[in-house]
Amino acid sequence: QVQLVESGGGLVQAGASLRLSCAASGRTFSSKNMGWFRQAPGKEREFVAGISWSGGSTLYADSVKGRFTISRDNAKNTVYLQMNSLKPEDTAVYYCAVDSSWGPVLIHEYNYNYWGQGTQVTVSS
Repeated sequence: QVQLVESGGGLVQAGASLRLSCAASGRTFSSKNMGWFRQAPGKEREFVAGISWSGGSTLYADSVKGRFTISRDNAKNTVYLQMNSLKPEDTAVYYCAVDSSWGPVLIHEYNYNYWGQGTQVTVSS
């Protein structure tokens, strides 16, 4: 069993930065790929970024490429999402998740079997 707890969300103005954290419990964290997803009101949940178990491979949605950076610290069982140059369209609930598969970072949420409760990010214009 893995438990994930996100933190770091908040209300910011456009152009600001936030860093989200996702603390994981469980011994399998360091061997699993991780992902960040988000869900805006009235929209489906979408992939934001993913990172391989070693941190050596990352993948980003086109909408955040160049602005967001995913990283992880396996010693702390934590994955991060650094978000810079935030835009109002980044407003959403952000979730971290554990990829249940093995291999490359995947973008589809059905590949992820453990989810956090989410943290709200609101960007005002």
